Amino acid sequence: MLVQIKTLKQLFQRYRRPGNLLFAAIFLVMSVVLVSQIGSQTVWKTSTKFSSQPALWPIISLVGMTAFALLNWISAVVSPKIEGRLAEVLFWVRSLEFVLWFMAYVLIVPLLGYLPSTILFAIFLTVRVGYRTPKMIGFSMLTAVGVVVIFKSFLQVKVPGGQAYEMLPDQLRSIMLIYF
Repeated sequence: MLVQIKTLKQLFQRYRRPGNLLFAAIFLVMSVVLVSQIGSQTVWKTSTKFSSQPALWPIISLVGMTAFALLNWISAVVSPKIEGRLAEVLFWVRSLEFVLWFMAYVLIVPLLGYLPSTILFAIFLTVRVGYRTPKMIGFSMLTAVGVVVIFKSFLQVKVPGGQAYEMLPDQLRSIMLIYF
């Protein structure tokens, strides 16, 4: 059954997200910080045409981003409060857990090596998000091995070998350092 919305205000209140004010404030602050850094990050050459300036498009994009961030923030401030803002913000903060897991992964790769670390974290994150069946854990392990093989063997991405590889026999250590 379709619900008819009669006014723009009803449409706005129906679809407005409660965390918009925080998002708008964060985005505005980030935009202002980026605009403040434009002088040290780009150059304006006096002997170059206006349309060929290296700083032209970065300035246009950052000024536009800041202007729209300001408008978004103003609209979030003047909009009526809707319950659930704190709950939505806490939901965003919960997602930062995975940033911390990624940082732990980055710290553990030089210790254990790329292949064991990737398999370990794939299994752990699979279980963490709720997929606990042997089939799903097996898929995560297979995916981890596939990622390592593709990155190290085919794409030849240089990932430092783990300290744990030093305990392996010479032939196996060479294979692990080159391919895994």
